[in-house]
Amino acid sequence: MGKLINLDNLNLANKKVFLRVDFNVPIVNGEVTDELRIQAAEPTIRYLLDKDCAIILASHLGRPEGKPVESLSLKPIAGILSEILDRRVDFIDDCIGEKVQKKTDELIGGEILLLENLRFHAGEEANDPKFARQLANLAQIYVDDAFAAIHRNHASIVGVAQLLPHAAGKLVEEEYQTLTKLLEDPPKPFSAVIGGAKVSTKIDVLDNLIDKVDSLVIGGAMANTFLTSLGHNMADSVVEQDCLTQAKEIYQKAVSGGLEVILPSDFLVAKEISQNVDTHLAELDEIKPGEKALDLGPKSSQQIAKVVDKSHSIFWNGTLGYAEIAKFATASLDLAHVMIASEAETVIGGGDTAAFVDQYNLHSKFGFVSTGGGASLELLAGKKLPGIEMLKS
Repeated sequence: MGKLINLDNLNLANKKVFLRVDFNVPIVNGEVTDELRIQAAEPTIRYLLDKDCAIILASHLGRPEGKPVESLSLKPIAGILSEILDRRVDFIDDCIGEKVQKKTDELIGGEILLLENLRFHAGEEANDPKFARQLANLAQIYVDDAFAAIHRNHASIVGVAQLLPHAAGKLVEEEYQTLTKLLEDPPKPFSAVIGGAKVSTKIDVLDNLIDKVDSLVIGGAMANTFLTSLGHNMADSVVEQDCLTQAKEIYQKAVSGGLEVILPSDFLVAKEISQNVDTHLAELDEIKPGEKALDLGPKSSQQIAKVVDKSHSIFWNGTLGYAEIAKFATASLDLAHVMIASEAETVIGGGDTAAFVDQYNLHSKFGFVSTGGGASLELLAGKKLPGIEMLKS
């Protein structure tokens, strides 16, 4: 898949570095509520500080659609990062312009400046060459450590890398190596557990993985679509009607190739999605009209546990039920604990799954937790990611 240019390949001593990070973190009333993505940038920042670099940090936050939005300012992050690094991190309220250029010109080795949200300018998402040039003019070296955004053809991901000597940061390098190993040389048997709500967002990764895994577990609401495509009655459960044909084709391709495919056989069902609703267990094809499957039942969890127990590597993306509500998080928690207890190499595929294991303080117990949901899935689907392609030697 090609080798990434890494930090060791560049002469960084005393250089001014434009470091693209992913600080797209939840901020509520001006307070950062999850610091994990900020913490993930620390190894690269410290590496650059050891080289006496001046560091210009750049990130997006949310979807401001090309104009300033006060609630999406990166300013609160400067204080958090100062605490993590135990050193001053300055903030400036724009990412281009004379004021920014002057400030970056004055930076000396060991100083850190956090720019304002890149997406406050439409040129970021448009990969506008003029915007990219203005960003590139701030520094001498470009480093990309924003894995969660590396599948975007944006100015700070692609445009700046075309204009400056460049390398992958520590996080991007680790993400790429870990995920490509799953595709190229995973410890066998290799199992994938794919859940979440939509088949439509995971068709490509399912199609690519069925040639590489030994067992495939399908859970979450997307299992309803697979089961419906095979003729089962899922009552009022969420089903993607326009994905039934594709789901059936993937299932048949997997089975005909000798792959073990695990679909749920029992469910926790309810008439509505809420913490206080009455629930009961139902076998497959016994869900009553008006009821929805909102989590997997114990028989399904036991079957999944057997797959985990015999695996030497496991990739998990997508919760197995409506895990935002604790009542419907049981199967996902069961899976998490079984994976943690196993001796297999465990990889969590970012996004909602990473948020789930973080919520239950389980992050550190897995072998690797990706910071990028969409990026990790696109990489595992065999797609070329614009930012990764820029960083290859």
